[in-house]
Amino acid sequence: MERSLTMELVRVTEAAAIASGRWMGFGKKDEADEAATTAMRKVFDTIPMRGTVVIGEGEMDEAPMLYIGERLGLGYLPEVDVAVDPLEGTNIVAKGLWNALSVVAVANRGDLLHAPDMYMQKIAVGPAAVGKVDIDAPVRDNLKAVAQALGKDMEDLVAVILDRPRHAKLIEEVRRAGARIKLISDGDVAAAINTAFPDTGVDILFGSGGAPEGVLAAVALKCLGGEIQGRLLPENEEQLERCKKMGIEDPNKVLRLDDMVKGDDAIFAATGVTDGELLRGVRYKGTTATTHSLVMRAKTGTVRFIEAKHRLEKKPNFVVE
Repeated sequence: MERSLTMELVRVTEAAAIASGRWMGFGKKDEADEAATTAMRKVFDTIPMRGTVVIGEGEMDEAPMLYIGERLGLGYLPEVDVAVDPLEGTNIVAKGLWNALSVVAVANRGDLLHAPDMYMQKIAVGPAAVGKVDIDAPVRDNLKAVAQALGKDMEDLVAVILDRPRHAKLIEEVRRAGARIKLISDGDVAAAINTAFPDTGVDILFGSGGAPEGVLAAVALKCLGGEIQGRLLPENEEQLERCKKMGIEDPNKVLRLDDMVKGDDAIFAATGVTDGELLRGVRYKGTTATTHSLVMRAKTGTVRFIEAKHRLEKKPNFVVE
């Protein structure tokens, strides 16, 4: 892939964040999602690449934009897989909460797992704890291993978990082990990324969330040198069939980082929509918007934080024409 793609992808997430951030706190998650998706698609159509959406808004007959299988870009090389979440955290924006992101990931064609829209059990850690956790190990053992790797006492450790009834037992196990918990309402892509940045105060991600979000998190953690393990959780025969179509005959198979993101090259970009531990949300003043973004490339290990000021009157439809 061309290294210039890193900056092109930031333009995509910036546009989606600016468009959706205007809806913060209005209680209208669908409108926020539509704004992000529309802006993202317009900018994608200006990028020199031949992209195919492998993780998007749904199948062609389910979503009018950024559907799985859709072609993006100007139509010439490089040829890449594209994973998108125009607004990771629609409920977060609707309620004005923390850690909503606009997210894009790309990899060479065929390198991203075509994760179906179902739940995935996940465990994720940052670089210091790589190789120390096991999705099948007891919760206490994983916490002890991470604490040792980070040089922390158990009571200093913070696990992030989606606040869902299905996680009641998991939450109790973490508490019995003596670690602290940060419960989040939505947005486990941001939570997984945060495990790789000590300043966020997050050490490990546990629990089940969307499988597509698991692949997006895997791209980010591959760039950062972290680790994620996952297991698909099909709930019915239809979902089992989708696993088989992906080539996963055994739904209990543990998916590791290289199963979700093959090869040595991938790019991840995210722009904050609302404030979070890692990225600030969009700031508006008159015809100016300020964004805070993260862009990373696995091949080089480069991690960039970008603050940008946008003169919106000069960017009709978020694209310089």
